[in-house]
Amino acid sequence: MAAVAAKPDSQRVGFVGFVGAGRMAEAIAQGLIRAGKVEAQHVLASAPTDRNLCHFRALGCQTTHSNQEVLQSCSLVFFATKPHILPTVLAEVAPVVTSEHILVSVAAGVSLSTLEELLPPNARVLRVSPNLPCVVQEGAMVMARGRHAGNSEAELLQTLLEACGQCEEVPEAHVDIHTGLSGSGVAFVCMFSEALAEGAIKMGMPSGLAHRLAAQTLLGTAKMLLQKGQHPAQLRTDTCTPGGTTIHGLHVLEQGGLRAATMSAVEAATCRAKELSRK
Repeated sequence: MAAVAAKPDSQRVGFVGFVGAGRMAEAIAQGLIRAGKVEAQHVLASAPTDRNLCHFRALGCQTTHSNQEVLQSCSLVFFATKPHILPTVLAEVAPVVTSEHILVSVAAGVSLSTLEELLPPNARVLRVSPNLPCVVQEGAMVMARGRHAGNSEAELLQTLLEACGQCEEVPEAHVDIHTGLSGSGVAFVCMFSEALAEGAIKMGMPSGLAHRLAAQTLLGTAKMLLQKGQHPAQLRTDTCTPGGTTIHGLHVLEQGGLRAATMSAVEAATCRAKELSRK
């Protein structure tokens, strides 16, 4: 394994790089730029083709087809490639990794130990698990730090990622659970929103209106939970009145096994994430 090289003269402290320019990389870059965390011209993204780089250029960012150029130009670098491609990419850029770099992987299923094995000794590595709502700066993210990443690197990354939603530092063992909860959970919530709207459609409400109201109901409920810090059970209880509409509906949901099915869905998705991490 190559030793950490000296800091190159071309290093521009404050520049943020992206190796891989897919949807999640674009979402993170867009959040950082919109929040004023970094200027668009101080973002450099690389990809093999222009297919995704055009989106970065539309944001005002710089682009390149050279992964090494990103490392040579930026001190903070996000690796946002497909997981099976990441080892090859890390081997390519390892010779230009310096002691000044902060390296962040958003690749699912690639552990911190694997990242550290593929990079020079003492490389400062962190792992981030984002989810799709990062695209609208409402992501639910967790991050875990490697052996050589300290408090300053973790605090910097967390502060930056708050531009894309909520980001919490966790032990790496919780990353796969986050995949089941907040990664796959987006689809679970969409299924519930769809079912909620279809119940209203069945009762005679126009489809478009039903889906808009269902989505707004989820949004409003989530904001109340986050802003008030209430346990969901308390808000649920506050919504119920004796003999009212809500308790009758909740009874039907309990009969249908909604709670158990949802818990089992998170468990199944988490177990699958752990299986993929071992491959």
